[in-house]
Amino acid sequence: MEEDFSDSVPCSSLAVDSVLRMSSAGVIWGSCFGPFDAKRQGLSGGVRASFIVKTVGRCGFACGLFAAMFSFAHCGIQRYRRQKDWVNSFAAGAIAGAAFGAGTRNWKQVAEEETLKLFCAQSVCVSVCLSVFNWSKVIG
Repeated sequence: MEEDFSDSVPCSSLAVDSVLRMSSAGVIWGSCFGPFDAKRQGLSGGVRASFIVKTVGRCGFACGLFAAMFSFAHCGIQRYRRQKDWVNSFAAGAIAGAAFGAGTRNWKQVAEEETLKLFCAQSVCVSVCLSVFNWSKVIG
């Protein structure tokens, strides 16, 4: 007697969970990338340690911020449309990507490069989600 709890989980809980998970992923990425970048720049000693800590924090914050923007946009769109489908994720990704890209304050980059990246990333995410969804139907 398994019950599906996905409909009963509040959107705010999903948002907090995604922020924590993505922040953790950003910290891990920063922990891997920071020493590499510090070595490439030729840093050593305290300057190197400071650079690595700043890189870890910057990556963790950026990933968490993107997850927060995506989650809240997804929940808002889902509440507005009163539907649970891939369109919500696609639109939330577009909103979060545009907002995150707007933080660069380079509007040409936001309009051109971020849009291209967004559509490529969204198509991959939709493909993966649909294949997982179809695979779960095969298994279950």
